[in-house]
Amino acid sequence: MTFQRGNRIEVFKPSMDDAWEPYMNDFLGCHGVIVDPDTSVNDPDALVEVSLEGKGTHRLPQDCLRPLGEQV
Repeated sequence: MTFQRGNRIEVFKPSMDDAWEPYMNDFLGCHGVIVDPDTSVNDPDALVEVSLEGKGTHRLPQDCLRPLGEQV
């Protein structure tokens, strides 16, 4: 899936991407909003910037995210 700015997401599983770090396991189950989807590159394998509720803003691999269906 290609994410767009404003998409609400959930971090639902650990990523298989090399960019996944052990501290990111604390983000599992968190909800957030896509703030920078890297649309200029539009690469589905690129990291996207996500603002997670109560956890700050982080760049995460896309394979650990799923949409929640509503936009901000």
